Amino acid sequence: MRAFAELLDRLVFTSSRNAKLRLMGDYFRHQPDPQRGYALAALTGALDFRSAKAGQVRDLVATRVDPVLFGWSYDYVGDLAETVALIWPARHGANRPPDIAEVVGELERAHRKRVPDLIERWLDALDPTERWALLKLITGGLRVGVSQRLAKTALAEAFGADLTDIEEVWHGLSPPYEELFAWLEGRREKPIIDARAAFRPLMLANPLADEEVERLDVEAYRAEWKWDGIRVQIVAGNGNRRLFSRTGEDITNTFPEIAEAMDFDAVLDGELLVVRDGEVASFNDLQQRLNRKTVTQKMLRDSPAHVRLYDILFEREEDLRPLGFDDRRARLERWHARARPARMDLSELLPVAALDDLRQLREEARQRGIEGLMLKRADSAYVAGRPKGPWYKWKRDPLSVDAVLMYAQRGHGKRSSFFSDYTFGTWRPDRENGGWELVPVGKAYFGFTDVELRRLDKWVRDHTVDRFGPVRAVSPELVLEIAFDAVHPSTRHKSGVAMRFPRVSRIRWDKPASEADLLETLEAMVER
Repeated sequence: MRAFAELLDRLVFTSSRNAKLRLMGDYFRHQPDPQRGYALAALTGALDFRSAKAGQVRDLVATRVDPVLFGWSYDYVGDLAETVALIWPARHGANRPPDIAEVVGELERAHRKRVPDLIERWLDALDPTERWALLKLITGGLRVGVSQRLAKTALAEAFGADLTDIEEVWHGLSPPYEELFAWLEGRREKPIIDARAAFRPLMLANPLADEEVERLDVEAYRAEWKWDGIRVQIVAGNGNRRLFSRTGEDITNTFPEIAEAMDFDAVLDGELLVVRDGEVASFNDLQQRLNRKTVTQKMLRDSPAHVRLYDILFEREEDLRPLGFDDRRARLERWHARARPARMDLSELLPVAALDDLRQLREEARQRGIEGLMLKRADSAYVAGRPKGPWYKWKRDPLSVDAVLMYAQRGHGKRSSFFSDYTFGTWRPDRENGGWELVPVGKAYFGFTDVELRRLDKWVRDHTVDRFGPVRAVSPELVLEIAFDAVHPSTRHKSGVAMRFPRVSRIRWDKPASEADLLETLEAMVER
C-alpha cells in the first residue's frame, strides 16, 4: 500500500502530463504482480467494490471521532477520504499494513456486514497518506488527474508498446492484468481475445479554430451535423451484442432496446440519442437514461434510444478502417440498406460546395437544436485517437447570461481548500411577496484562473450569510457571466430549465446584481 499511496500522492501534486506518465511508468515497471495490476485497475476505474460504500466509512469514523468535530473537519477539508485519513485516531496493535492486492481480494470476497471491520483494521495499521489512498481505492473517484487513456499511454511508453495494440486487447482482459504485463515485458505472446466482442478505440475530432476556417480546403472534406448525444460503438456478431461508450465502458444493459436490434455482424460508430416520432430530443432527455442500473418500462417508453450511424469499422471479419472516409461511407450505406437495423439510421451528409455553405449551415445549427458541424476528410482512414487534420468539429458559438452567485461549495483534490463550485441564479418576479427573487439556474466549477479562484474564494468567505452543511450561502451581490452550449426545459429544477455545459466566462466585479439577467431571458433561449 505504501508504493500505491506514494504514487497517488505524487500524481495529485503533479500537473505536467509528461511527469504523470513518468510516475506511472516507473510504478508499472518496478512494482510486482498483482499489485501493479490492481493499481492500474484503480487508475482506470475498473474496480467496483459493491459491498463497500462511503456511508460505511462515515459511520465508522463516528465511532472514533466526535460527530460534530468530524462534520466541521469534513466541511473544511471538503473530501471524505482526506478528512478521515487525517482525523482517524489509530489504535496500534497487532495489525499489519495490507498491500493493495490483499485489500482488493478481501473486499471482493467480504460480505457487506464485514467490510467496516476490515476497513477499521486497515486504517489502524496505516499512516495518514496510506489511509487516504486506501479510502480512495475503496470509494472510487481517485481524482488524481489521470484518465483511462493516460494510464494506458503510460503503459505503452513504459514498455515501448503501441497504444493501439493495448487498446485492442484491453476490453478482453480483467484485473490484475497479469497476462497484459507478461506480454508487455516480452514473457509471452500478445493476449488472444474474442475480436468480435472487443472495443476499438474511437477516432476523435479536433476543434476547428476561427483562424483555421479560412485556410480549410472545403472540397476535401465531408460535412455532417454534430449531434448532441453520446458517442457509442456498436459491436455485434458471433453471438455478441455490445454497446460501448466513447471511453470503452460497456453500457449494453442500460440500453436493452439497442442491444435487441443488433441482429447483424458489424462494428459501427455512431451517436446515441433519444428520438421521439422522428425528432431528436434534447440531451436532457437522454440524461434520464444514462448510468441507470435498472431500466424501467417507463424509461423505455418515455425516452426511446436511437443510434445515428456515422461510420462502419468492420463488416463481418473485414477491417474497413484503412479505407478512406468516402469508401467507408459507401460501404455503410450499402450495409444499412441490406441490414435495415431497427432504431438506427444514417447521419446525413450535408451539401457543401464552398466556405459560405459551411458558415450558413453553422448558423442554422442553433435553430435546429444541433451542436454544430463535423468535417471529415474524404480520404481519411479511421485512426484511433485525435490525429491533427483529418477530422474537425466546428461547434456553434456559446450562449451566455449574467447570473448572480448564490451558493458556493469546496471542491475536491487540489481544490479541497477553496470554494470553487458555484451555484448561480437569475431574477424572476416574486409573486407571493412582490418584487424580485433569485432562482438557481445552474452550477459551474471551471472557466476561471487560479488567481481568480483565490479572489473568488476570499469573496465567498467574506460574504457568507448562512451555512447548509458544506454549502455556503452568500449575499446576492456578485455577477458571473456564464457561457453554456444550450438550455432545455427541465422538471427537475426549480427554475424549470437546465443548462448544457455551463462554465464561468467572466467575473463581473463591476456589474450590480440588480442588472443581472431575468429567468425569462433563459426561457427564451430554450431549444424545443
